[in-house]
Amino acid sequence: MRNILIILALLLSIRAGGATPVAIKQDTAIIVNTDTVPSQVVVQGSGAGTGLLEGGNVIDPSMSGGFTFVSFLRGMLGMLVIILIAWTFSNNRRKVSWRVVLIGLSFQLILAVGILYVPFLRLSFDFVGRIFVKILDFTKEGSTFLFGSLMDTEKMGVIFAFQILPTIIFFSALTSLLFYLGIIQKIVYGLAWVMTKTMKLSGAESLSVAGNIFLGQTEAPLMVKAYLPRMNSSEIMLVMTGGMATLAGGVLAAYIGFLGGGDPVQELIFAKHLLAASVMAAPGAVIISKIIVPQTEDINEEIEITRDKVGNNILDAVSNGTTEGLKLAANVAAMLLSFIAFIALFNFICLKIGDWTNLNETISRVTGGNYNSLSLQFMLGYLFAPIMWLIGVGGEDITLMGRLLGEKVIMTEFVGYISLADLKGAGAFTFNKSVIMATYMLAGFANFA
Repeated sequence: MRNILIILALLLSIRAGGATPVAIKQDTAIIVNTDTVPSQVVVQGSGAGTGLLEGGNVIDPSMSGGFTFVSFLRGMLGMLVIILIAWTFSNNRRKVSWRVVLIGLSFQLILAVGILYVPFLRLSFDFVGRIFVKILDFTKEGSTFLFGSLMDTEKMGVIFAFQILPTIIFFSALTSLLFYLGIIQKIVYGLAWVMTKTMKLSGAESLSVAGNIFLGQTEAPLMVKAYLPRMNSSEIMLVMTGGMATLAGGVLAAYIGFLGGGDPVQELIFAKHLLAASVMAAPGAVIISKIIVPQTEDINEEIEITRDKVGNNILDAVSNGTTEGLKLAANVAAMLLSFIAFIALFNFICLKIGDWTNLNETISRVTGGNYNSLSLQFMLGYLFAPIMWLIGVGGEDITLMGRLLGEKVIMTEFVGYISLADLKGAGAFTFNKSVIMATYMLAGFANFA
């Protein structure tokens, strides 16, 4: 639903436009359809992505091409289908609170439109995005001390283990420090209060969902640990759904790093969209969970954060956060190594099967050379293509987007984001809209892994 509401916001911005921008291609970058953006220049460069110039300022690339009223209608249909599927699996359809659903959708729409139109919201997300970009710079300082010239991307290229994984470690340490100082708790409390008053959620489930915006799916429930034994099935469902729907801060910073490709402008753009995706996921999780398992009992609106210590002092908190970040980074590295190796193994087997059956030639001919052989990417692309059509993806990018969603669901969102970065850098997308939609679509831990 995040993708659909972003389409609406961007469609509104395009409808207000007029003149056609000029495309200026520098190095390898995204192929951009430049039909719609008023009085702007599309700049493609350095393989890192695409930006738009307006009055000398670089603005969001999501405004370039691929948005039509038909795609918006398809997106609205997709949103209705998602809600219908959730309602079909509901354990008590008569008790579904459509008021909660409408309020949740309204929150998402306000965020989607606000990021583009409301100065306060736009500047707020830009401000937080700049903080994340600055965190990447601080991480590079520490990484350069350890790895030296291996951090020089111009000479060595991007080495995932050296450029990306250290970000997870530093951000985990920083999060632990902020938690020790009580800063995260205050922000989470404020968001939880808003959700409790507007959506009539219990205090505990509001805290958990709000905490998931900043923390991981294992850390956020610790904020309501004292409430867990007394939670009913609807509240437990929301705690689990919120954990699956959002992004942890540490991996979010890593995604910003490799999607931005070392370009500060692109890092800021993706920081803003990834932050928006994580924030928009919170009301989205409420919508789906409260349809599937509606609240049928009286709730306790009291909001009180469980006071678990993350350290005895500041240094202890930073040390504990660093250790946890190291574990997470090592886990991510091992997971990616295994999954990417298994993909290569699976594709090798598929290639041989395609050779024996002459299926590879047929696939290459039917897809116009987009796929040269039977592969996991080919199968996922066409398997998930109908879903991509439903959410309003442009026809030329449907199978690419389907592949990304399939990789995210079957493997992990990390694999999906790595593929997105590779496809973006290779100029595989026809519409830049697809890159932005994929950024939102892949956000979250909901996968079989």
